[in-house]
Amino acid sequence: MENLLDNLEPKPLWNYFLELSKIPRGSKVEAEAAQWVADQGRALGLEVSQDAVGNVLIRKPGTPGKENRPGITLQAHVDMVCEKNEDTNHDFLKDPLKLRRVGDNLYATGTTLGADNGIGVCAGLAVLASKDIAHGPVELLVTIDEETGLTGANNVQANWMKSKFLLNLDSEEEGYLTIGCAGGVDTITTRQLTLAAPAAGKKAFRLKIFGLKGGHSGIDINSGRGNAIRILAQVLNVLRPTFGFELAAIKGGNKRNAIPREASAYLFLDPAQEAAFKAELAKQETNWKAALGAFDPGLAMSLEAGSADQVMSAADATAVINLLLCLPHGVEAMSPDIPGLVQTSTNLGVIDTKDGKIEINLLSRSSFDPSKFALSERIAGACAAAGFESHLVGGYPGWKPEPKASIVKLIDGVQEELFGKPMKIMAIHAGLECGLIGEKYPGMEMASIGPDMWDVHTPDEHVSVPSVGNFWKLLTAVLEKI
Repeated sequence: MENLLDNLEPKPLWNYFLELSKIPRGSKVEAEAAQWVADQGRALGLEVSQDAVGNVLIRKPGTPGKENRPGITLQAHVDMVCEKNEDTNHDFLKDPLKLRRVGDNLYATGTTLGADNGIGVCAGLAVLASKDIAHGPVELLVTIDEETGLTGANNVQANWMKSKFLLNLDSEEEGYLTIGCAGGVDTITTRQLTLAAPAAGKKAFRLKIFGLKGGHSGIDINSGRGNAIRILAQVLNVLRPTFGFELAAIKGGNKRNAIPREASAYLFLDPAQEAAFKAELAKQETNWKAALGAFDPGLAMSLEAGSADQVMSAADATAVINLLLCLPHGVEAMSPDIPGLVQTSTNLGVIDTKDGKIEINLLSRSSFDPSKFALSERIAGACAAAGFESHLVGGYPGWKPEPKASIVKLIDGVQEELFGKPMKIMAIHAGLECGLIGEKYPGMEMASIGPDMWDVHTPDEHVSVPSVGNFWKLLTAVLEKI
């Protein structure tokens, strides 16, 4: 991998990214990566502190003549979403990422890349390591567990940072200045199953939905991409009356903030019906491919040998399938104030069957908190009607846009000086940590920038190498202006 990043600029940023990519850092198991960040700060002779949950704060004084300028905190999260293709042999708890370059883009082989938000972390470290950027006091705040619970941002202590400004480095489009984001809340719903042995003479099969793009449950929720869990439920509902299969388990999705790319149902079917079942499944695949069209052309369905010991009762199977058909997924409402912005949505993200229980996880987002909670109440009502218990977890607030803030005007002006065009100022339908941090630091001016990256939260995640160079130019020029 060392040769992979040769001739890339800025070298310090890419060198840090190469090293970080060798360290496993899935959400909630990113302690080694956070320690690595702290070690880099200490190696530079800077002041380093770490809080009880593992967040790291590194301080660098202003350069000569700028010691008394207003301070700025650069902020990024060290954890990454761990998604891989089913046929990829990769252990996210111990294996380094296998980076590969395709033209101007950087990928990982068969897995997520972790540019979200490793690029931000490494940009911050590169600023701390620099000796040729004239800047005021700089703090680098690197948080943990952003992707699965915003644990780090939730536990940032008031008065820890000293800066007037905060620049989040977790955006994913060059030339865009993010000044607001949606809040979110998870719904976890469960049902205890009644299990029994399958009927005599039936054989275990696995019905699989796969080949979908998936994507970020906020950024991509209005992209028209298929949800493997929803498609599986509808296929089961169509085929069950004809074939009378017994349902053993449903599993699908990996992260509540990623649109599910794959889902499987484990079922028992009369072997004499296998050929007919496959023929009907092929029809379903054709219909669904036509429905999704160019939005998600890779959809595929298969029936293969499966493995299971018990089946759920017919009543359980009916309740599970019906609930999956009723639960929302996708855009609920568009913003009445910002054209093209999703205001409220839900991602039907994960389903699993284990220990005699079925569990479903949904993530609802909204830039308007009452809409977020109203949607959660509707989900809870549907769950209760289907005999499921549900509760809310991990709620976090949105970030209110402040378009007239001085940091917004400053970054916009620097962008125009460097590239001859202003920033596109926007709010996004995704979660950033600014909302939570802003609650602890009222009055702190905040904005977010980043390079072009695509298909985050999927194994197709990739980042534009030239865009990272432009991101770095903007970041360093902003630091010199403050």
